[in-house]
Amino acid sequence: MNSRKKEQIRYRVYEILEVRSGPDPAARVYDFVYLITIILNLAVSVLYTYEKYRMRYGSLFLVLENITVAMFCLDYLLRIWTAKYAHPESGSLKAVRKYILSFTGIVDMLSFLPYYLPIFFPSGAVAFRMLRIMRVFRLFRINSYYDSFRLITEVLNSKRQQLFSSVFTILILMVASSLCMYSLEHEAQPEVFTNAFSGIWWAASTLLTVGYGDIYPITTLGKLFGIFITFLGVGMVAIPTGIISAGFVDQYSRIKRMAEYGREEDVHFIKIHLTSRDPWINKSIAQLHLPERVIVAVVQRNQRILVPRGNLVLQEDDVMVLAAESFQDKDHIRLKEITLQKNNPWNGHRIRDLDISRHSVIVLVKRRDKIMIPNGNLILREGDMVILYTEMRIAEGTEIEI
Repeated sequence: MNSRKKEQIRYRVYEILEVRSGPDPAARVYDFVYLITIILNLAVSVLYTYEKYRMRYGSLFLVLENITVAMFCLDYLLRIWTAKYAHPESGSLKAVRKYILSFTGIVDMLSFLPYYLPIFFPSGAVAFRMLRIMRVFRLFRINSYYDSFRLITEVLNSKRQQLFSSVFTILILMVASSLCMYSLEHEAQPEVFTNAFSGIWWAASTLLTVGYGDIYPITTLGKLFGIFITFLGVGMVAIPTGIISAGFVDQYSRIKRMAEYGREEDVHFIKIHLTSRDPWINKSIAQLHLPERVIVAVVQRNQRILVPRGNLVLQEDDVMVLAAESFQDKDHIRLKEITLQKNNPWNGHRIRDLDISRHSVIVLVKRRDKIMIPNGNLILREGDMVILYTEMRIAEGTEIEI
C-alpha cells in the first residue's frame, strides 16, 4: 500500500470518527454504535452491582464489558492515528500529544486502561477498579452531538468566576456555622457534636436544605442559630441558580441579536464535475493555482459535503463549487450570506472566538472587493460579507440551492 492510499484511508477514518452533520452513512452508523457502546457499558456497570442480576447474568455482563472496553481502546488508538487531521495546525507528534493531554484524551484513556492494568500489575487491582468510574465521563461525548448540550458547557464556562465566588462564600459560611454550632452543642450532646467535622456535616445538610435529621441542636441557642442558618442557606443556594439562569438568558440573547443584526442574501456559485480527463484529479486545492478572486467553497464527494482545505486531494467524480457566476441545479448545498451590520456581535472578533453552531462553517469572507479564505485569526469587521455552510435556521434567511 503506497503512502497516498494510506493517507486517504487515514483521512477517511478521521471523517468517520469526527462528529459532523451530513449524509455520511458510515459516520452516522459509527456515531450510533459509539453512543450505544457508552450507554451499554454504563448499564452493565450499574446492573453488576445488583446481586440477583450478577448471579443470573454475571457471565453475560463480563462479555459485554470486554466488548465495550475493547471498543473504547480501539477508538482511542484510532484517534491517536488520525490526530494530525484533528489538529492540522500542529505537526504529527505535537497533534498526538495535544490529543493525549486534552481532557477528552485523558477520559478516553482512563475509560479502558484501568480494565487492562491488573493484567500487568495484579497487586493494584482494587485501585484500578476504582478508576473505572472515569468511564462515566464518556457521557460528555454526547455533548459533541447536540448544540443544546454545548450551550450548558458554554454557560458554565462563561460564569465560572461568579460560580466560584458563590461556592467559596458558601464554604466559608459552612465552616463558620459548624464551629459556632459545635461550641453551642458540644456540652449538651458530646456524643453527637464530637468535633468540628460533626458541625460541618450539620452545616452542609442545613445550608443545602437537605436536613437529614441525624444530627440537630437541642439547646435553645442552638435551635435559634439553626433557624438563622436555615434561612441564610436558602438564599445562598439560590445565588448559583440565579447565576446559571442569567447565563442562559445571555446566551439566547446573543443568538437573537445575531439574527436581528445579520442581513442574509443569496450568493451564487458555479458547479464543476471532475472527470478522469480533468488535470485537477489527484491534485490538492493548493496546487490548482486558481485565478484571483476564485475560491473553492465546498467539495461534494459521494453525497458528502467537504469544506476544503489546502491539502484536500481532489478525486474523480468530485463536485467542486466555486465562488463565481450564478449557477442553479436541483442538488442542494446550503450556503448563506450574512452582511455584518453595525451592531452585529461578530464585529471585532476573531473567527475562532465566534459563538456559532458546530454545524456551521465560515467558507469565505468578502471585504469590499477582496475575497479572503478565512482562518481562525481573521477579525471580522462591519460591512464584511460572510459566507457560511450551515444547517442552522437564521431569521429572514433564504437557502441557496446549488
